[in-house]
Formats: sequence, C-alpha cells, structure tokens
Amino acid sequence: MSIKVLVLAGSRPGIDALAKSEGVSHKSLITVAGVSMLARVVTALRQSDASEVIVATQDEAVAREAERLGARCVEARESPSTTVQSVLQEVGLPLLVTTADHVFLEAGWVNHMIAATPQDQDLGIMLARRDQIEAAMPGTQRTYFRFADAQWSGCNLFYLAGDRAIEIVKLWQKVEKDRKQPWRIAAGIGLGTLFQLLLGRLGAQEAISRVAAKVGARATSITAPNGLAAIDVDKVEDLEQVRAYLLGEK
Repeated sequence: MSIKVLVLAGSRPGIDALAKSEGVSHKSLITVAGVSMLARVVTALRQSDASEVIVATQDEAVAREAERLGARCVEARESPSTTVQSVLQEVGLPLLVTTADHVFLEAGWVNHMIAATPQDQDLGIMLARRDQIEAAMPGTQRTYFRFADAQWSGCNLFYLAGDRAIEIVKLWQKVEKDRKQPWRIAAGIGLGTLFQLLLGRLGAQEAISRVAAKVGARATSITAPNGLAAIDVDKVEDLEQVRAYLLGEK
C-alpha cells in the first residue's frame, strides 16, 4: 500500500518570535544538535514505510531544504486544515499528517501508527499519557486534556485512512473557522458530549469516537510508544529543553 506523508510547515500571520531569535525564516530551519528540525522529521519519515514525503510551506528556504532532503514541496494554504484538504484531494488516501517541529519523530512511531490503526477506522490519532511524557522529559510543559482514563496530550500524528476521513477534515476546518465563537464549536460537538467531556466522564477513545460519529466517521486513538512523541517546539523554553536532552543534559 502506498502511504504518503504530509509535513505541515506553513507560517502563521506575523513574525515568528522563535525563528527570529534563531536568525532563520521559519522555525523548522532551527538546528538542534547540528541538524535542522525539518531534516530530522523528513529523515525519519524517509526511513519509515511511507512511500512519499510532502512538505507544505510558503517559505522558500524551507522549500529548498525539503527538496535537498528528497521531499516534494507544495504550497501551504491559509490554515493547516485547508492544507490537509488540498493535499488529500491531490494524492488521495491514505495520508499521514505530521508537523515540521516534531523534533523527536522516529520511523518506528510512524510504522506503529499505520499498523495500529484498524482497517475499519477513518482516522487514527496518536496520543501520549501525561506520565509517559513527564517520564521521558521531566519538566516539559505540554497542553493536557483530562479524560476519565488519564490526562493525554496530542502527538501531531494523524493517519487519514478511510473514506470518511475527509468529513473529519471538514469538521476541523469548521472548528478553525469558529474558534472565536466557542458556542458554534460546542453545538457541533453536541451539548451532551461536551458536558461529559468537561466533567471528565469520557475516556479518550470514547470521546474521539463520539466526535467523529457526528460526521459519520470512525476514529481511534493510538497510544504513543514513547512520551517524546508529544514533544514539539513552539517556545524558547521548548527549544532549550530539546537541545539539553539531545546533548545528554536531561
């Protein structure tokens, strides 16, 4: 089976303070232990079972680096979800999606994601438990979601596998569009599900299944093999921790 991977390397409006502090045009070009974050991601993907690596960006320097690494470049759209939709329309399913700052990404995690997503599911989402993450990198600050079974954090790995995956991407677009109108997002999720989420009464898998079912899709959570899968680089503090880890200064 031919599995393509999309690496999101678009730019948000305005100046990226982290990239500016490192003297580069995009944060994915920041080097950690002598290698750019983009190179770490693309190299891991090329060592996995993926058949093609596609990098979506508006930045010329990122595009040159991606092409040097053997990846194909496409133009990033106005948001992550519209970029995913555009690439999905071009290359079809299945499509694995990750980000250019997924600095610890390993080929084995990608292969595990693909193998662990049941064939009847439209979407697989990799999550890591808080205890996993804190054991792997003590002191790291992540965003955690409290479910009935544990506190979980996303790992920036999504496997769009089934025909209804496009409906989940459309739901993602709607959430991005309505981010300043939370009541619209709540209405889309359903008040019953929302209240149970807020009260911590749903496990991660049940919550993901319920949200996907709103658009007639099936989705599953995949537990990360390693807590480092939840580490990305958004802030100076993240970068400092990653560099210290890679230098053996944990």
